[in-house]
Amino acid sequence: MNAITKAKKPYFPSKTTGFATQQPPNPISSSHDHRNLAETHFISLIHSSKSTPQLKSIHAQVLRRGLHIANSRITTQLISASSQHGSINYALSIFRSSCYRNLFLFNAMIRGLCENSCFESSIEHFKLMLRLDVRPDRLTFPFVLKSVMGLRGKRCGVVLHCGIFKMGLDCDSFVRVSLADMYVKIGLLDFALQVFNESPEKNKVESVLLWNVVINGCCKVGKLSEAVQLFEAMPERNAGSWNSLINGLMRSGEVDKAIEFFDGMDEKNVVSWTTVIHGLMLNGLHEKALELFFKMVDIGVKPNDLTIVSALSACAKIGALEAGIRIHNNMLSHRFKMNAAAGNALLDMYAKCGDIESASQVFNGMKVKDIRTWSVMIWGWAIHGCVDKAIQCFEMMILSGIRPDEVVFLSVLTACSHAGRVDQGLNIFNSMKVIYSMVPTMKHYAVIVDLYGRAGQLDEALRFIERMPLEPDHIIWGALFCACRACKNIEMAKYATDKLLKLEPKHPGSYIFLSNVYAGVGKWDDVERVRTSMKSKDVEKDPGWSSMEVDGQVHTFVAGDRAHSLACEIYAKLEDITTCARQQGYMPETEWVLHNIEEEEKEDALGSHSEKLALAFGLISTGPSTVLRIVKNLRVCGDCHSLMKHVSKMNQREIVLRDIKRFHHFKDGVCSCHDYW
Repeated sequence: MNAITKAKKPYFPSKTTGFATQQPPNPISSSHDHRNLAETHFISLIHSSKSTPQLKSIHAQVLRRGLHIANSRITTQLISASSQHGSINYALSIFRSSCYRNLFLFNAMIRGLCENSCFESSIEHFKLMLRLDVRPDRLTFPFVLKSVMGLRGKRCGVVLHCGIFKMGLDCDSFVRVSLADMYVKIGLLDFALQVFNESPEKNKVESVLLWNVVINGCCKVGKLSEAVQLFEAMPERNAGSWNSLINGLMRSGEVDKAIEFFDGMDEKNVVSWTTVIHGLMLNGLHEKALELFFKMVDIGVKPNDLTIVSALSACAKIGALEAGIRIHNNMLSHRFKMNAAAGNALLDMYAKCGDIESASQVFNGMKVKDIRTWSVMIWGWAIHGCVDKAIQCFEMMILSGIRPDEVVFLSVLTACSHAGRVDQGLNIFNSMKVIYSMVPTMKHYAVIVDLYGRAGQLDEALRFIERMPLEPDHIIWGALFCACRACKNIEMAKYATDKLLKLEPKHPGSYIFLSNVYAGVGKWDDVERVRTSMKSKDVEKDPGWSSMEVDGQVHTFVAGDRAHSLACEIYAKLEDITTCARQQGYMPETEWVLHNIEEEEKEDALGSHSEKLALAFGLISTGPSTVLRIVKNLRVCGDCHSLMKHVSKMNQREIVLRDIKRFHHFKDGVCSCHDYW
């Protein structure tokens, strides 16, 4: 007896046991089941793929087994996965090699192209779909409409709407919401409202998304009263409804109204908090934004990427280093996953709050550095006067394979300008054109004018302006004017002012600069003439202020300010340090006062500058080893600069002052700018 006949026969229940007797296997059915199992297995593998190389390996196995033939499910999944990995060209190659282009393949391809911002190609594939008589469905149009939004194609959007109507898909709620959203994004709000008004389900609870779209549209074009009316008429609201209205109000500057709605929310999610924090930051209410951020954290709401970026940006604007460190610590304690946006915001915060060393540590710790990361670090070194480190960082970026952009060049040229590196700056400027084939913008030309001007090369600066391929704007002439003032060249300053005022008749800086120049050489009649001209044309000077953060609270001062609760102590301390500084050789630089008044009155006017008040406040409010960090919205005057050098030596204090142009680090009687500013 052979091995087969010796084998024990399997037990099959008989009919009498109530079980079906096993039938002989059908080879066709078995093959079909095996193919289905293989298909399910490979689709599972495609879904779990983490990268394009991994996906290509799976695709190769599919091809080896012939599973791609007449199998649109696997091909569809391959297209979707490769699109999600950002390999849109690979997805297109899969699509083009497919023999059976059905609805599912087209939907996957159109969606992939749209999500990878290939809007024109997405619409072209939709046209191809129609030419091949493949009928679109409710899943096709939302991504075609989104592509139209990306291209802002008004005519194309209206044509698509007609097609949707003819196919009877305009009644589908998914398509209708996408249609209304498309009209909002391409600037046809009236069409969006028409879609909304004709919607049969608009008064049903499930139509909340459609309501949100039109509310957002009204907010976007400034129709806030209509947005509020729609909001109040909604059959039911969700968090998105509140967030859309609050965001619209914030963007239109209606901060109080937005806060009122925010306070009225029963349940606030992280998006709600972020919307308000971001809105406050955009409206310049940085302290309020930070206050709300810490309140959110204290009640246990976990911030998202945008919340973190908004809060750090608020810190950077007002120089709130303590608050920034607190946010950073919160990120570390909650193991916040640092993405590029949050990392760049953290880096920017430290740089703009005066802690360039911490900024450098954050930079070195970032695993992925994009062009924004490099530009922020280079700019940070530049504004802190560390020209060698700025240029070194610029060279490291190039060696890493990242091509510099306009912002990077602006940063490194600024570093050269602040350090008086004329030849080096000109070489970098020329490399921008010769090596990288980039066309310099007006800002780049302005930095070169500033580069020449700071170095006292006014004639070269003027010749450079005359040779510019662009028509000089007010920034160019303003840069030349600043240089003229520093060099006390009245004739060229007047020439620059004439050019400036023709371009910007109400530009306050033009009048202030010219008045300063005349005052500097004692031409008080000319000073008065400029000031009279200012008044007659309703030109107002931007008010100067300085701020300082102490114990997490930001204190702001203006010139002559006596509103602070410690005003008496502040002025007493200021008088004390001024007296001591005089004994060390400090002499008030009264040419910084514009009025033709007695010397004693000039000294009184200088004594109440906002940065001096902030300095005195810092000295009486912090410990002897605390670094004093001051932020000023205008350029620091020469007299304040001189006093701070003396105070840093007398009190053995490090003082970090950020003005509108750069940082000044005062230590042991010396400033990091080496008086080249």
